[in-house]
Amino acid sequence: MTMFVLIHGGGDVGWSWHLVQAELEARGHRVVAPDLPADDDALTLADYAAAVVDACGPAEGRGIVVVGHSFGGFTAPLVAERMDADALVLLAGMIPAPGEAPDEWWANTGYAAAVEEQAALDGGLTGNEDPLVSFAHDVPRELALDAMSREREHPSSASMAAVWPLDSWPQVPTHLLICRDDRFFPVAFQRRVAAERLGVTPDEIPGSHCVMLSRPVEVAERLIAYALPSH
Repeated sequence: MTMFVLIHGGGDVGWSWHLVQAELEARGHRVVAPDLPADDDALTLADYAAAVVDACGPAEGRGIVVVGHSFGGFTAPLVAERMDADALVLLAGMIPAPGEAPDEWWANTGYAAAVEEQAALDGGLTGNEDPLVSFAHDVPRELALDAMSREREHPSSASMAAVWPLDSWPQVPTHLLICRDDRFFPVAFQRRVAAERLGVTPDEIPGSHCVMLSRPVEVAERLIAYALPSH
């Protein structure tokens, strides 16, 4: 049995993982998918990581896989290092660099130009102001609206302004899983950032930025594969 630690993205809640959680638990695994603290503008990435570790409780004798979605990519490596995880997975995740604040990530990675380039190719779908178009275009509408109704004030200004606290990427086997139909983080952009920052080629899965809600079975199966020692 593996313990999967699922960290949500910006503005989100642990509920965003509930379909994946059900799939993992049905296969005999333990899942922790906490709500990171919100509505406190003084909290930092270290505070978010501490909240996740506290939510996990004792983990002795378990394999641990830490997963970060989107902005959760800034918190997941901190948790993986603290918990001595067996694997770290970034799902459509932001890849931080030592000494970089999350606020700086967008300009440092050339995000705006990448979105503009892809939007010119797909008629403005990428980066669209309507979240049902840019984030959740393959999620059933009622489920997407439910997800949007749960949005919170997260992350804080403090966590966005302070530099990422690690001096280097943690010594944890890391897997990048990007979404082929992502209209928030274009695929070509994610591939380039992965190569530049971690020197790896990411795996791909069909689906939007909210793939946990649109393709939970496929996501769960990928996460289980990453947990296998032979992978």
